[in-house]
Amino acid sequence: MDNFKERLKDIKAFVFDVDGVFSNNVILSTDGDLMRFMNVKDGFAVKTAIQKGFIVAIITGGNSVSVKQRFNLLGVTDIYLSSSDKVDDYKDFYMKYNLKPEEILYMGDDIPDYEPMKMSGLATCPADAVEEIQGISHYISDREGGEGCVRDVIEQVMRAQGKWFIPGDVSVIV
Repeated sequence: MDNFKERLKDIKAFVFDVDGVFSNNVILSTDGDLMRFMNVKDGFAVKTAIQKGFIVAIITGGNSVSVKQRFNLLGVTDIYLSSSDKVDDYKDFYMKYNLKPEEILYMGDDIPDYEPMKMSGLATCPADAVEEIQGISHYISDREGGEGCVRDVIEQVMRAQGKWFIPGDVSVIV
């Protein structure tokens, strides 16, 4: 977890996994779609980050219409569903925006996130991420997946850059 606070100032983009990061449980619905419970404060942080000029991507192995709808409503346009190789989707994302590794914070929780996290300038994970992911993370949130870990990292980046909520700033009210 070296230089975590220093790295926050360079971040221009966030990449997040879904299951285990935004949500911690899934329920199979009768139509076959997986239902997820997500923290609304995480959603507010994502929307605020986008409003303040950050680029946000979702890279998930899941293929859920409801996940795509949720993130579209928050303003996320780079949503990679059914990602069988997260490295390829991660490369597509950073090349699309001409980003450098040190400009990207990646939050994942399990083995499929390992390689793209290693490629990122700032690898982060929820408190309940698997051991291998915790081992490569520059920062481990004190919050578990689905319990505000996304808000935690977004807020820290935005505070470090002077872009988080300031009383009287109505631009972040949604």
